[in-house]
Amino acid sequence: MNSSLKIGLISYRSNPHCGGQGVYIRHLSHALADLGHKVEIIAGPPDPLLNNQVNNKFNNHVKLTMLKTLDLYNPEDLFRTPSLSELADSINLIEWLDVSLMGYPEPMTFGMRMKKHLKETKKTYDIIHDNQSLSYGLLSLAKRMPVTATIHHPMTVDRRLAVQSTKSFLKKLKALRWYSFINMQKRVAKKLSSIITVSNSSKIDIAREFNIPESKFKTIPIGIDTSNFYPVETIRKQPNRIIVTNSADTPLKGLYHLLFAIKGVLKTRPVKLVVIGSPKKNGGIENLIKKLAIGQYIKFTGRINHKLFVKEYAKASLAVVPSLYEGFGLPVGEAMACRIPVICTTGGALPEVAGDAAKLVPPGDAKALESAILELLDDPSQCEKLAQKGYQRVLKEFTWEKTAIRTVEAYREIINDYH
Repeated sequence: MNSSLKIGLISYRSNPHCGGQGVYIRHLSHALADLGHKVEIIAGPPDPLLNNQVNNKFNNHVKLTMLKTLDLYNPEDLFRTPSLSELADSINLIEWLDVSLMGYPEPMTFGMRMKKHLKETKKTYDIIHDNQSLSYGLLSLAKRMPVTATIHHPMTVDRRLAVQSTKSFLKKLKALRWYSFINMQKRVAKKLSSIITVSNSSKIDIAREFNIPESKFKTIPIGIDTSNFYPVETIRKQPNRIIVTNSADTPLKGLYHLLFAIKGVLKTRPVKLVVIGSPKKNGGIENLIKKLAIGQYIKFTGRINHKLFVKEYAKASLAVVPSLYEGFGLPVGEAMACRIPVICTTGGALPEVAGDAAKLVPPGDAKALESAILELLDDPSQCEKLAQKGYQRVLKEFTWEKTAIRTVEAYREIINDYH
């Protein structure tokens, strides 16, 4: 019988309510603890809410250590001016100066704080597992103990799409400055002995973009939280209602193309598009909706809890995932877990998640999205077939227990190689 491992999970920013990385750290940690391993998460804000779940969903305990940071990206106090006493700390000063120059230093400065914390506390682990900070601090830790990192997808893709999405030279420069942390991530990733990623598509793309041999990667698909995403049979579906879960103003997520598709669909039939989230005030999405004159057909929910989220899925006729690229594609799996038919693009790893249980279209193609939406809305039997296939696929292929078992196997290989 294999012995229990002492695992340190590093997470510089892990919002428990949105974003694949926050979901990943929260559920992987508990699935590892369920297997009998001792898990500690060292995290920056916001609080990932690990152990205070409603209805005691998680019955094991994961230790959480929150490191104090400037938290300059807190939406309640965005880009606040730190006090002089805060800036007396050299790491805080570096972070504030970089943010003031339109950079994104948080992965780097979190790595500095994490390295300092482990040095002061003299903590050791059987393995350290970083969640895509890829900070220089990791390389120092790798001299003392086994270290690996999960890279969900290459951020170079986000940078490229952000630059391409604007005609403004100033905005292009701003995007390049924001993504300057990628140079650090490339250097650190190259020096790690082993990297975990979540799909074959991500493995191929990260290897190419970061110039790392594919042999360094271990591909472990992530799970879908079926306790939060599930069918609700008591709610009646509303005809012609479409749902999309999206970072509305992020070009990578493809909402722009879906809005053009909705404009086309409205020429044939009335539809309602429900967007889980909020658009940026006076941002590109709001302006496009005004330009297309489709505001009365679009509903933004703002941030909602899981119960309301599941109800929105239950009311929808179909879900659309229009992303130009995804390293894994949680929205596809979550919609399938709610047993509704899915249309998604072939961007990145989405086909690996969807399999033959979704309608696939090319990324960035509004006409293809329009045709797929009309086809499914006109064909209830195809919708029912896709909904059932998707639901069964999630239950069979994407469980957090399976993810944790494969992750521990990877840990043991990395530990053996290190020693």
